[in-house]
Amino acid sequence: MSYLVFGGQNGWIGQQIIAILKSQGKEVHPARARIEDRAAIIKDIEEYKPKYILNCAGVTGRPNVDWCEDHKQETIRSNVIGTLNLVDVAFLHNLKVTNFATGCIFEYDEKHPLGSGVGFTEEENPNFTSSFYSKTKGVVEQLLSNYPNVLTLRVRMPISDDLSPRNFITKISKYAKVVNIPNSMTVLHDLLPVSIDMTEKGLTGIINFTNPGVISHNEILDLYKQYIDPNFKYTNFSLDEQAKILKAGRSNNQLDTKKFSALYPNVPHIKESIVGVFQRMAKNLKDYPPNGIPPVAAK
Repeated sequence: MSYLVFGGQNGWIGQQIIAILKSQGKEVHPARARIEDRAAIIKDIEEYKPKYILNCAGVTGRPNVDWCEDHKQETIRSNVIGTLNLVDVAFLHNLKVTNFATGCIFEYDEKHPLGSGVGFTEEENPNFTSSFYSKTKGVVEQLLSNYPNVLTLRVRMPISDDLSPRNFITKISKYAKVVNIPNSMTVLHDLLPVSIDMTEKGLTGIINFTNPGVISHNEILDLYKQYIDPNFKYTNFSLDEQAKILKAGRSNNQLDTKKFSALYPNVPHIKESIVGVFQRMAKNLKDYPPNGIPPVAAK
């Protein structure tokens, strides 16, 4: 039962997936190939002969998705050509791929108003193209729907139990000002182990891979102040004010999780889960000061 993980050598989520798999005693190999390199993908698959492939690779931009606005060819090469390369090669080898994608391809609209509780379903097409990153992700999701060997997991604003710079909590705690909008989010402690179970069950198609419900930036930062830094302060500003300092727009939405919850009813609501995140984070920061990375918890 061998796993091959693309984006496992340097990727944030990929490294966590590998840690969980190893803690479960499973054979796992971080892929050496870059997903843009079709020949190298074939070489890795033929050498490691995996039963399962997980794709955590792709370009998100540093320090944020605004990078993609000035590096469009690199973004296409990784997020579109690379992902299609991997899935197509796996298809030709009769292998399935669990693809960690994004739910940042939607924005609240008339059919899904902010605060309505009406979320975007797996069957709906992307409606957000105000960032080049999201545009590439929406395009590749639609192309991947033609492949029967793919499980596409729509991750949103991923949250971890540490203060990694990739953690959504860390990001917003560093901003001078934040918008206060409820969003669907993915707590990695809850959902990464589930992704392994889904992979082993051979599930395919698209899944909104977030905790049920939504939570606002302010609610998260209030908990940050309560559990992590009592002296922390933050200020809000509007979407229009935010747009003036960004190169690209930002997606805000609620994803419908009925399909996911029917499969995994024990995944907690985001407002319940986030309290556990901060409790674990406070303990991790105490046990691994000042910048230690705690081991990934596996269920």
